[in-house]
Amino acid sequence: MATDYLSLEWQTLQNQFDSYEKYSLLIKLVAIFTTSFALGFEFNLFVPVLMVGVFWLQDGIWKTFQGRFESRLLIVEAALAANHNETGCQFNQQYQQTANSGVGLIKEYLKQCLRPTVMYPYVVLLGLTLSSLWW
Repeated sequence: MATDYLSLEWQTLQNQFDSYEKYSLLIKLVAIFTTSFALGFEFNLFVPVLMVGVFWLQDGIWKTFQGRFESRLLIVEAALAANHNETGCQFNQQYQQTANSGVGLIKEYLKQCLRPTVMYPYVVLLGLTLSSLWW
């Protein structure tokens, strides 16, 4: 019976985890489009640099939320593998036990921003934007 609940929880969490990945990609695509637009119309350099920074931080925040799903997924998967009696549906309780606030939350966001899969388009966009100074 507990395995059934864990399986259901895993399916739900995995669907949410995958959904967050899709939206992270959407944030990246919007960042690429808007930065290209700003550079194409020769906005003040401050505007595209600021936009890239905002998108990058938003992506980091989004990935932080996704990371919370990942943490619970790993626990559920371990419980399923061990086939013991850990009860499912504990995501919110676990989140409250590990939730950061204030400076800790900002550190968590910045840590996510520095992951290579999050950094990738933003570093390139910043490079392109800053290189426009010399074009």
